[in-house]
Amino acid sequence: MILCDILRYKMILIDTINKESLKGGNMKAIGYIRVSTDEQAREGISLDNQRAKIEAYCMINDLSLVEIIEDAGKSGKDLKREGIQAIIQKIKRHEIDAVIVYKLDRLSRKVKDTLSIMDLIDKKEIAFHSIMEKIDTKTATGRFFVNILASMSQWERDTISERTKDALQLKVTRNERAGQIPYGYRLAPDGNTLIENEKEQEAIRLIKELHGKGYNYLAICRELTRKGYQPLGSHWYAQSIKNILKRAA
Repeated sequence: MILCDILRYKMILIDTINKESLKGGNMKAIGYIRVSTDEQAREGISLDNQRAKIEAYCMINDLSLVEIIEDAGKSGKDLKREGIQAIIQKIKRHEIDAVIVYKLDRLSRKVKDTLSIMDLIDKKEIAFHSIMEKIDTKTATGRFFVNILASMSQWERDTISERTKDALQLKVTRNERAGQIPYGYRLAPDGNTLIENEKEQEAIRLIKELHGKGYNYLAICRELTRKGYQPLGSHWYAQSIKNILKRAA
């Protein structure tokens, strides 16, 4: 009797193991790939490379790859992308069991956005895999690393933004051209140095004076027009006054 019970329990255990081994293959996975325009030429980040990595990963891990959705030439600064919105909708409707990306920052470069997606994935009990970082959110370690890497991704983006702003500010300080020629200046023959335009500088001084007296932007526009000061465009606008005051501050 004891031997029969042992054999019966052994068969139940084998059957359970076999069922568990089939779960991976039954898991419907969807891949997501993205490149921004300045990343397309970088080695290892192309759409084709991401696609190939995801297909190979799913094959090795016995995941049933249903579809790969892409956002070509899209920045990761926000979630205003057709592809990522399609992914989010599939997660909400629980049409898939797993989401696969080549790298975590393909989702977004903002911690807030990345964590909102991860929170949705967690609530719907969907698995998330990031190939490069070897993340599987079905584990506590995987969830921990998602938070760390998302923070690092935003830090990298913010650092680049700060450096760009600093470089532009340095050009302005040196009276060098930094993009569009600002009101109050003209370009020197060298094509780089900015020279003050006296008439426009008069307008700037008047703008500052009127603003100091409490004039609103529209009132300043009317006064500039009345006195014959020419704007950069066809008319003076409140935003133009705001930009001039911001630069003159």
